[in-house]
Amino acid sequence: MATVFAALLLAGLARADSLRIATFNADLERDGPGLLLRDILRGKDEQVAALAKVVGAVAPDILLLQGVDYDMESRTLDALAGVLAAAGRAYPHRFARRPNTGWQTGHDMDGDGRLGEPEDAQGFGRFAGQGGMAILSRVPLDPGAARDFSDLLWRDLPGATLPQKDDAPFPSEGAQAALRLANVAQWVVPVAHPAGRFDLLAFHATAPVFDGPEDRNGLRNRDQLRFWRLYLDGAFGPPPEGRFVLLGSANQDPQDGEGLKDGIRALLADPRVSDPRPIRAGAAPVQPDHRTDARLDTVDWPAPGPGALRVSYVLPSRGWRVVASGVHWPPRDTPEGAIAAAASRHRMVWVDLEMGE
Repeated sequence: MATVFAALLLAGLARADSLRIATFNADLERDGPGLLLRDILRGKDEQVAALAKVVGAVAPDILLLQGVDYDMESRTLDALAGVLAAAGRAYPHRFARRPNTGWQTGHDMDGDGRLGEPEDAQGFGRFAGQGGMAILSRVPLDPGAARDFSDLLWRDLPGATLPQKDDAPFPSEGAQAALRLANVAQWVVPVAHPAGRFDLLAFHATAPVFDGPEDRNGLRNRDQLRFWRLYLDGAFGPPPEGRFVLLGSANQDPQDGEGLKDGIRALLADPRVSDPRPIRAGAAPVQPDHRTDARLDTVDWPAPGPGALRVSYVLPSRGWRVVASGVHWPPRDTPEGAIAAAASRHRMVWVDLEMGE
């Protein structure tokens, strides 16, 4: 008994001295502007309630959420933060900017001959701001020093591979001249931690599917991931001077599912970041045709989707000491598992970090 008590005490001390950073694709987007805010304010939405319970169970200090609808006055984010605070997890520091989703380009971006569809926006969206992202933090942020690379044109990325069809730019030269690299957002947000400042490198990459043989989405996904290696090289101004954490949804598994794998593999192999390889507790269902360790998976897309894949990542720079990590994926046949499934198809990925030497 004394040994167990000592282990629990040490675990508690380790948690108290560390910083838990998490990413979660909450799948909260709705089909029209203001609908998510309405659902939150009504206080009866089961998905919102499940999200609050998942956040309470994992208890991250800093949380990057994807799949959250954006509005200019941040009413939706403030309302969601109010729900989390009422459930015992207050996040007084928040950051969100207008995403590229739903922002119409005026061009036929998918080459189907029609304009003004969700596919013709900078990032897929039925309205401007659908499925954006946000940072919620218990630690002060420095939004005035944040850098937003969401307006970078894809063609302006050094070494960009733009889609071609019949030896011509796809869908058109004008469309490529207007299309941004990020379909959602790419942010660098400083965190003013008392023990030392560091940067959050936050992103949500496009799914490398839903296109034709020109592979527009696959090529864009690969270049969105390659952007971060170029950023660390200093291609877009000063790179991070100290520690950083790269986190978000890459929409890409290094071995399984569709897409060009060299983008995510190169990012995971970059010597400037470390991959804690967070895993779920306990066993995970094995998919015979998959090579990635099933315990690493962060989402389970139902049939006819690709099944369970690893697509969400928290990658600290080499200057951190990784204390612990995990994927919050309780067994489905437990009350906790049912709550996690009700919150999202995705699962929260977290890493506990200490500043180290």
